[in-house]
Amino acid sequence: MRVLVTGGAGYIGSGVVEELLASGHRAVVYDNLYKGHRDAVHPAAEFVHADLLDAKALHAAISGADAVVHLAAHSLVGESVQEPAKYYRNNVVAGLALADAMREHGVRWLVFSSTAAVYGEPAKQPIEETDPTAPTNPYGETKLAFENALRWYSAAYGLRSISLRYFNAAGATARCRERHEPETHLVPVVLQAAAGRIPEVTIFGADYPTPDGTCVRDYIHVSDLARAHLLALQALAAGHAGGSYNLGCGGSGYSVMQVIEVARSVSGRDIRLRIGPRRPGDPAVLVANSQRIMRDLGWRPRLQDLREIVRSAWEPLKP
Repeated sequence: MRVLVTGGAGYIGSGVVEELLASGHRAVVYDNLYKGHRDAVHPAAEFVHADLLDAKALHAAISGADAVVHLAAHSLVGESVQEPAKYYRNNVVAGLALADAMREHGVRWLVFSSTAAVYGEPAKQPIEETDPTAPTNPYGETKLAFENALRWYSAAYGLRSISLRYFNAAGATARCRERHEPETHLVPVVLQAAAGRIPEVTIFGADYPTPDGTCVRDYIHVSDLARAHLLALQALAAGHAGGSYNLGCGGSGYSVMQVIEVARSVSGRDIRLRIGPRRPGDPAVLVANSQRIMRDLGWRPRLQDLREIVRSAWEPLKP
């Protein structure tokens, strides 16, 4: 297949492109480099430097594509609360521009990068796909809005899609690692502190109703995440009707303090901490039940242990 990967110069996108190429597919990376990196684009992939709201560039790039993996989005919870217009414009309006271009060019298969944030503050753990969706921030709300649009586009236009609701992506491969500016994800921030690149780590709230008072999350290695996109594409090509799937490693998750302790152990270095206030819109616990994607698509996480995930992220950072 020739697959258009929006946001393919980003952290997860570059991992998806790596997986597609390794499986014999062709990849076209479409990225405005707002958060992505030109040197993260695989040399075997085509590259289009453009925004999704650039209609001329988008239609030229999507012509001849067999499928789309849509990862281009703004994704900072705190920023989304402060700047909701930015999130609706990029995550919804630009997403609809992509879906409409797909309709025009007869591209019928879409794998969408969604998020566990669509669930908001869930009533139970682990979270299942049938649980209520009630986002607590505009980031989650905009992802859910596009998921819902895809459902109606499927019914009306035959555009079949699978939405992958990520929990916390982490870790690195030989070509793919986190490089956000500023960095906000816990694992790379903690490891930057271990490497001496930043002076300390701020914990946003230590008074949550969790065993140690810090937020609990489900971590998934980026290579396992990338492989799920390939399986989703293959399922759509084989006639899968579409729908939503959770992607996490299950279990009870790990707290912020547990991640910090694992990072201290892996790096052999001390990590200075500061307790800050809670961030608006942050749920206390988000842990996935991923049984549905395991059953339907045959996906299994290969790098499930937090220590393995942190170690892979530490390798490119350690002094």
